[in-house]
Amino acid sequence: MTAPTPQDTAEYITQSAQAVWTVPGLPTALALRPIKSIGVIGAGTMGGGIAMNFATAGLHVKIVETTQAALDRGLSVVRGHYQRSSDKGRFPQSEVEARMGRLEGCLTIADLAGCDLIIEAVFEEMELKRKIFTEIDRIAKPGAILATNTSALDIDAIAAMTTRPQDVIGLHFFSPANVMKLLEVVRADHTGDDIVATCMALAKTIDKTAVLVGVCPGFTGNRILFKRQNQALKLLHKGVMPWEVDAALNSFGFRMGPFQMADLAGLDLGWSKGAITKNPIRDALCELDRRGQKTKAGYYDYDASRTPLPSQVSAQVIQRVTGAAPISMAPQTIIETCIYPMINEALKILEENKVQRPSDIDVIWRNGYGWPADKGGPLWYGDQIGAAAILAKMHQLGDEDDAFSPAKLLETLAASGGHFVDIDTGGLKTGRPS
Repeated sequence: MTAPTPQDTAEYITQSAQAVWTVPGLPTALALRPIKSIGVIGAGTMGGGIAMNFATAGLHVKIVETTQAALDRGLSVVRGHYQRSSDKGRFPQSEVEARMGRLEGCLTIADLAGCDLIIEAVFEEMELKRKIFTEIDRIAKPGAILATNTSALDIDAIAAMTTRPQDVIGLHFFSPANVMKLLEVVRADHTGDDIVATCMALAKTIDKTAVLVGVCPGFTGNRILFKRQNQALKLLHKGVMPWEVDAALNSFGFRMGPFQMADLAGLDLGWSKGAITKNPIRDALCELDRRGQKTKAGYYDYDASRTPLPSQVSAQVIQRVTGAAPISMAPQTIIETCIYPMINEALKILEENKVQRPSDIDVIWRNGYGWPADKGGPLWYGDQIGAAAILAKMHQLGDEDDAFSPAKLLETLAASGGHFVDIDTGGLKTGRPS
């Protein structure tokens, strides 16, 4: 493919953003379920942000927490977000009160019995979610949509805890949920057509860009992200420093690289003192109370304005954990090592029919992960590089780790000269009974 002009890329972005709303296979004139009241379980960062979307759109929201203190804290954070927007002149003070008036705090899941849509937004732990869905199933009215905000867990296993798996769907909001435009709508094996259609329509109501995907670990966006993270960590074990990896990806166009992102999110997410995880570097940093921006130290050191600075302490920790002498690596090599596996994984997702079309993957990465707009998306960019060059790199990385073996589609395209964005594998498929 000839190098695209900026106009070509802009047209592709427009077309792909429109295409996500078309869901092949849904019956025409499908009756949508009425959604007038929403229940949100969890008033933390995600739950509060999710609730804001609906309150802002004029819908009544009941938000549940386990204690009054946690509920008050969550609602206070929501009010703070609205107040700051009002203070900046985005809407009058009366609108702050109107939106807060649509939020009703509750202390039991049973309070959500009359809601049309219930969204679970609790800690990312399977047994907890399964327990909550058992309770939701017991109290929710017939016809209610039961949704989970999980970012990676098996929604089929969650739906199996209910007597109505046809009413269960994934609504994966991105953090901060009141700001980020992307919503992965995750269709499980038994999710009904009307549930899919209702949730896609609801996404427009709350001003989100919805992309329909299937169930697999990490769904579409995070599954691709995990490959980039894994390669970034492998580079540290070869002696490349975090700031070199981030600088290369910043030069590619990402506002934040993987280690800048990790420090922002908090290195202790999913970690507890004394824990041994798959990331021993992170474990060692956390044991030193280097947990990211919030402790002014993580992979980086941070000054008073939270500017990230290369850290000698981190460099020593990395060298001690990995045993690798520090090396320099060309930025282009770092980019290829981190970006090409993302494209390869996107092709595997298409092979498995876990997404409708190639351009949907690009929409997810532009809207949820900060993929640089001038590069269109992973698959649009892949066509600029060419399948043969990406295949050569994946053979190299696959020889080091089978998890990065080349996708069959990549081999096919390299042989045929086809284009990534033209791939048609038949669209999203699930295990729904025919």
